[in-house]
Amino acid sequence: MQNKADRLKGAKVPQTPILEQDLQRRLPPGQTLTESFPILHEGSVPEYDMNFWNLRIFGEVEEEQVFTFEDLQKLPVTRTVSDIHCVTRWSKFDTAWEGVKFSDLMNVLKVKSEAKYVMIHADPDYETNVALKDLMDEDVLLAWNYDDQPITAKHGGPLRMVVPKFYFWKSAKWVRGIEFMKEDRRGFWEDHGFHNVADPFQEQRFSSDEYEMPEDEWKYCEAD
Repeated sequence: MQNKADRLKGAKVPQTPILEQDLQRRLPPGQTLTESFPILHEGSVPEYDMNFWNLRIFGEVEEEQVFTFEDLQKLPVTRTVSDIHCVTRWSKFDTAWEGVKFSDLMNVLKVKSEAKYVMIHADPDYETNVALKDLMDEDVLLAWNYDDQPITAKHGGPLRMVVPKFYFWKSAKWVRGIEFMKEDRRGFWEDHGFHNVADPFQEQRFSSDEYEMPEDEWKYCEAD
């Protein structure tokens, strides 16, 4: 919602500790490194009966498909280690995820050649858009494990996206649908003042220069 973007005005950049050169290269501008895993989301944490949970594939596809959680776990499983970066200015290095690569999921889908963009649909009433080519990176997962344990509900379990190259709002929690599209369409935060692409190394936080991150906004997250 717009008032969230409005709260992100007039920021002071958090003080960043001096890092070794190889670590400093991994930290995008304006970010602070954390050892914890802050939690930030809109709405309440959903609860699921996994007997009825599913993932819907639709849009620019030859036929719609629905996957159960067990269906997804039968696909090739990949473990990745990646750095993640939140628009609220925290970064966490070497996070370990396990799930199915988006590119491996594509191998069992019937996506039309016209599809160039993807909208990730998630609970509660959330969506975020990503170009299909970016989801084909080797470290992009539909993940169900974090740090070798099932992802907790607060962090997006049972299934969340992990798209490390972008700010973490693109890594939607509680994923329930994947919509393939011919043309791009803005998602929830993208439609409320956040950048459409969200590259942290380009500081693509907001859709215009009028938005800035406020002092201490990153501290509003609940650490876990």
